[in-house]
Amino acid sequence: MSWLDDTDDDEPEFDEADVRVRPNPKGNRPRTKRRPAHTDAVIGRVLGVDRGRYTVLVDEDGPAEHTALAVRARELRKQPIVTGDRARLVGDTSGEQGTLARLVGIEERTTLLRRSADDTDQVERVIVANADQMLIVVAAADPEPRERLVDRYLVAALDAGIRPLLVVTKTDLADPTAFLRHFEGIDLRVFTSARGAMPVDEIGAALVGHATVFVGHSGVGKSTLVNALVPDAQRATGHVNEVTGRGRHTSSSTVSLRYHGADGNGWVIDTPGVRSFGLGHVDPAHILDAFTDLAEVAKTCPRGCTHLPDAPDCAIVEAVEDGRLGPTARGRLDSLQRLLATFAER
Repeated sequence: MSWLDDTDDDEPEFDEADVRVRPNPKGNRPRTKRRPAHTDAVIGRVLGVDRGRYTVLVDEDGPAEHTALAVRARELRKQPIVTGDRARLVGDTSGEQGTLARLVGIEERTTLLRRSADDTDQVERVIVANADQMLIVVAAADPEPRERLVDRYLVAALDAGIRPLLVVTKTDLADPTAFLRHFEGIDLRVFTSARGAMPVDEIGAALVGHATVFVGHSGVGKSTLVNALVPDAQRATGHVNEVTGRGRHTSSSTVSLRYHGADGNGWVIDTPGVRSFGLGHVDPAHILDAFTDLAEVAKTCPRGCTHLPDAPDCAIVEAVEDGRLGPTARGRLDSLQRLLATFAER
């Protein structure tokens, strides 16, 4: 007998029944990259966000319109979800007390309004999605209006594809004529408001059929205007500090409110007051578009013109110096050049 035939008759035989599988200590299934299709998801509008909970309007304008509370799914943990988003929901979307739905996806956005901490910071903060109008609120006095801040709002709006509007409040305290001259030549609809003479109907008519985001410096009366347009909004209002001249932040979160007007409905999107508005995320090519009259003249500039003070043969600079664009054009050119210089240094 060869050594190949030498076997030990006492050696035990094994089969699959003898294999021991170590139990999963967590008692859950192995993770998979496959995600469910969620074909049963319903579409809702995100009205507000509060500490990881999303208030979502379900069946908008339908017979069963209601709000539901939701959390985001794990696969969306790195996806910013903001007021105005159209979201897909699964789970209990009834909105009944104690129920919680789950956000599993975001529909394609039409617009996205963003800002950064400053002009050199390209880390953007998303403010609102799917708005098509921006109502810029400034005060004629207390606090003093800031032309440069309005310029920044205009740039951000046009960069996002949003139509800008302007309302000047507290015109009973100061004449806004000099301030408004800065924006002559710009395609910008302007409303004025005074104590006891707030143009609620006029502004409201401009909101019908639109989702309008309200922005403004703290203390300019933005929340007061929102409460006048949407009586059940109950947005907190504040005052301006007499020492610093600064307004106190009263709106602490962004929220969508439905506007009901005589001619139809719209959406008012109220945002917290800000004292700065960084444009680090903006395409510099869109900055000139915010200055309508200057952009028209720029079409005759040399190719690659920077429009800065040292730019040779700049048609804008020449037109301003010749007085062809009016006495207020120099201020707009100064604002434009300040913004362009900031982006040129990045």
